[in-house]
Amino acid sequence: MIPTKHDTIIVLDFGSQYSQLIARRVREANVYCRMYSWRTDPAEVMAWQPKGFILSGGPNSVYDAGAPTLPAYVLESGLPVLGICYGMQLLAHHLGGRVARSQKREYGPAVLHLDVPDNPLFFNWSFALDERQVWMSHGDKVEALPAGFQPLAHTANSPLAAAADPARRYYAVQFHPEVVHSTQGRQLLGNFVHQICACGADWTPASFIEEEIVNIRQQVGPGRVVLGLSGGVDSSVAAALIHRAIGDQLTCIFVDHGLLRKGETLQVIEAFQREQGIKLIAVNAIEEYLEALSGNTDPEQKRRIIGEKFIRIFEREARKLGQIDFLAQGTIYPDVIESATKDKPDAHTIKTHHNVGGLPDDMQFQLVEPLRELFKDEVRQIGSMLGLPDHIIWRQPFPGPGLAIRCLGDLTWERLERLRQADAILIEELHSADMLRGDTQQAFAVLLPVKSVGVMGDGRTYEEVIAIRAVTTEDFMTADWARLPYDLLAHLSRRIVNEVAGVNRVVYDITSKPPGTIEWE
Repeated sequence: MIPTKHDTIIVLDFGSQYSQLIARRVREANVYCRMYSWRTDPAEVMAWQPKGFILSGGPNSVYDAGAPTLPAYVLESGLPVLGICYGMQLLAHHLGGRVARSQKREYGPAVLHLDVPDNPLFFNWSFALDERQVWMSHGDKVEALPAGFQPLAHTANSPLAAAADPARRYYAVQFHPEVVHSTQGRQLLGNFVHQICACGADWTPASFIEEEIVNIRQQVGPGRVVLGLSGGVDSSVAAALIHRAIGDQLTCIFVDHGLLRKGETLQVIEAFQREQGIKLIAVNAIEEYLEALSGNTDPEQKRRIIGEKFIRIFEREARKLGQIDFLAQGTIYPDVIESATKDKPDAHTIKTHHNVGGLPDDMQFQLVEPLRELFKDEVRQIGSMLGLPDHIIWRQPFPGPGLAIRCLGDLTWERLERLRQADAILIEELHSADMLRGDTQQAFAVLLPVKSVGVMGDGRTYEEVIAIRAVTTEDFMTADWARLPYDLLAHLSRRIVNEVAGVNRVVYDITSKPPGTIEWE
């Protein structure tokens, strides 16, 4: 279904890990946005009657053989174009400019100096020095602009950090306005879609719910749907949205694989059977999962095993229900872009998500994934509008494979219980310190596959290590480690070492994303 009542911006993806974040920023400006690979059939893209294009970044060099190219229809359309990083270099290269490798690569913050501040791209920008930070991430740069372009801004290392051809409505920036580290990036993208593309501001969570309900009903028809309910915000909001659309055609199946946090099995059953009134079947599959995962220490293999087992159990339970046509999932876009599936052939695979890249080829269901284009904060907004309670909407994010990718090394029930207990202590103390909302967006314990020497009660110990991970993030695409108070960290360490048998050391992860990921596996 094409929502023609909405002005639409198209993001063309050239393999950047941040491409969907661009789309999210456009939606934050209340403008509808779709993202497509640069390889997509032009007819499919232009069917949306877009009002402008944004060209994403990407890992390639424009001058390399086989690098992604600029589709001819983009410039032939006569519509405004904004190139970001690789997108800027692509515009310059295609239109006769010169792109070359930088003598000094630029990764991280830079101060943007505006050479033409009255350009519409910088409308309502602040000129305060501390508000002109932008985020750079590039090894190439534009050395010469094409005819018709003028420089708009520079940084210490990039003489051409922004440029434009106002007559043709072509704009380009070397930095990444979509990430939070570019302090006025939202304003820049808002200026492009509103000032330059003349888009209206009518894309809202309420309109998403209304239109997605129509989409679900059209896709499902009279069919029956099963949904894998983990109790996390993503699958919970998907369940509420699909239930709003098709009612009792939906049956949720909760698989207890033994990889959940302490007490979560009962919490999930209570919340959805009694509080939400959604049909729910609970399946105890702990022994099946532990047997299948035994001896597998590679994280990608764990994910594939969990993904396939997930589907096989659903197929088995669905057969008991009679004819089931669809499998619904709470897949959101960070899952998709980090799995670098066929939707993003130019991206570099970071890790496979069990409900994206780990699904078996011979799966017997059609997928219903109503949240596939949304980020976590957008999912929470939708959940709130659907009436879900805060204890579901603000539940700590939890990966589909559960503790399997936080219990590094071999999975045994003893090690999982050890991790469960340490994680429960962490969450309890963060909750007591009121640090589970604004101060940390995600926090968890990791059991490491190493042992260390310690001393307890005047005796030598040789036991396992717990790592604590707590991050602050707005979009889960980039993240920084949370500056938890030293006294709190000390208290956590004492409790975990004293209360969790088999652990004699606690460490704190101070790695940002990038270069790390939020999860360890």
